[in-house]
Amino acid sequence: MLKANKKKTASIIIGAVFFIALDRFLKILAISNLYSVDLVGDFFRFNFVSNYNIAFSLPLGGQLLIWFILFVIIGLLYNFIYLYKRRELLLSSFVLMIILGAISNVLDRIKYGFVIDYLDLKYFTVFNIADCLIVVGVILLIFFYNKNSNK
Repeated sequence: MLKANKKKTASIIIGAVFFIALDRFLKILAISNLYSVDLVGDFFRFNFVSNYNIAFSLPLGGQLLIWFILFVIIGLLYNFIYLYKRRELLLSSFVLMIILGAISNVLDRIKYGFVIDYLDLKYFTVFNIADCLIVVGVILLIFFYNKNSNK
């Protein structure tokens, strides 16, 4: 399937780890309630919001959700190991992006009972960098699987 060079894959992995570290740092700032900043007028703000639900505030939460997410993370880890062993380095790095984002958010759920969101996009949603990593990882996987299934 899709084989990538090691430098490209290493760059993606280092970038994902950097963004998760940044996410954890920004979550600490957000939950301290010390910082609420307009980034782009009042349209885009850095602002703490506790999210007890799942993506886009869909009303699913609680202990069952944590167990479900942990189960999904285990499945993703299995997929990551499988792709890595097959030397599908680029695809495995996309799966790792999803895993890291999910772990960051599940750590919030376990510690606080909710996910810390801090990027407030007026008229849409509040999200965090971990959410972005999950969404980008999924989009890249879909793109590359579709691209290769057409061959």
